[in-house]
Amino acid sequence: MAHTRNEITINAQYDLVFDISNQIERWTELFGKEYAKAEVLERKGNEITFRLTDEDGKSWVSKRWLYRDQKFAFASRWEPMFPFIYMKIVWLYIERPEGIQMIWIQDFEMDPKFTKFTGEQIEGFINKHSRDNMKIFKDVIEKEALATKR
Repeated sequence: MAHTRNEITINAQYDLVFDISNQIERWTELFGKEYAKAEVLERKGNEITFRLTDEDGKSWVSKRWLYRDQKFAFASRWEPMFPFIYMKIVWLYIERPEGIQMIWIQDFEMDPKFTKFTGEQIEGFINKHSRDNMKIFKDVIEKEALATKR
């Protein structure tokens, strides 16, 4: 099993941070060049089923459950699972004096048939990409927060 945990503090109100960070349709912007397409397939209550497609044209479906009042979101890769056995993601939002601390935690296990990279290498990729992407989230959300104050 592999595990990552990354965080950043965003100087904006909780509702804005939660809303923007969970707008799947904006993930092509918020995740830099990581996703070429981000499509919502279905919304049912607090559950969102969506498809992400990377720059290489590989796509997968995930589900995300939003818990606004409890200040977290939970996601799970759905299909295809490969190259993972499972991939679970939790985003926590903690109110701090300087803004909203956003924490991304990912737990996953690589399929033994996937031999291109080890779990440790994937963990390193995820950590680097998460830190880079969180900076984009911070920049975009803080700019929108400033624009709404005017």
